[in-house]
Amino acid sequence: MLRIAMNMRLRHGLNGLGAIALNALLPTPTFASTDTALLPRDLSPWGMFANADIVVKAVMVGLAFASLVTWTVWLAKTLELARARQVAKRRMAALERDTTLSEVAGEAREGRDAVAQLVQSAAREARLSGGAIDDGFKERVALRLERVEGAMARRIARGTGIVATIGATAPFVGLFGTVWGIMNAFIGISQAHTTNLAVVAPGIAEALLATAMGLIAAIPAVIIYNVLVRGITGYRALLGDASAQVLLLLSRQASLAGSNLAGNRSPSLTRAAE
Repeated sequence: MLRIAMNMRLRHGLNGLGAIALNALLPTPTFASTDTALLPRDLSPWGMFANADIVVKAVMVGLAFASLVTWTVWLAKTLELARARQVAKRRMAALERDTTLSEVAGEAREGRDAVAQLVQSAAREARLSGGAIDDGFKERVALRLERVEGAMARRIARGTGIVATIGATAPFVGLFGTVWGIMNAFIGISQAHTTNLAVVAPGIAEALLATAMGLIAAIPAVIIYNVLVRGITGYRALLGDASAQVLLLLSRQASLAGSNLAGNRSPSLTRAAE
């Protein structure tokens, strides 16, 4: 009986040691709950933005604002170019009629568009020249028209520089947010004394979101800038045609005055800017 009792106690002791060893090998519920707590709860774009560092948030907000500015400039400049081309074509149609500089200048007296400015500038030079149409007068008119063309082209191009700047700098701003987010991820690893993916993933995700925001702002800006540049180039060509029409009108009047077929039209140059 004594041997049986001793064997039973020995078996109970071995079972207790085995249970202790098994518990040591298996993860405890506390560690499991800790790992679960470290897992990111929300990796949606809004969740990553809400949980991001203040610097990364500032980068994302700045890039979103830059994208808004780009689309606003595109809409405003598209409407402005369409309206300017429409008015320029209407003025050019008036220049192609059988008319005189004084008549065209009278129609464009209150106009603020580019072609109206070209006509008014030519009429002003006619007034200052006393109505004399010679080679020097044509050169002076051509210089005035060239200056007006440049001024109108600069006016229509206002606002496109900011689009070019956004297209050139937005990727680097997004890269700054990426670097900052990755740096925060490594700081989190150092502070947590672990390489668990749950610690690294949120910072890396925020960094990649900043990169995506930079590309979202930059790619449309580059495309929109190229579209606007092509539109402005076409508008400048239209102004060049309008200047040529003004010079043709002056040349036609000079020929008529020289042949005494329309001698009463020379004084009309003097009255053009009155």
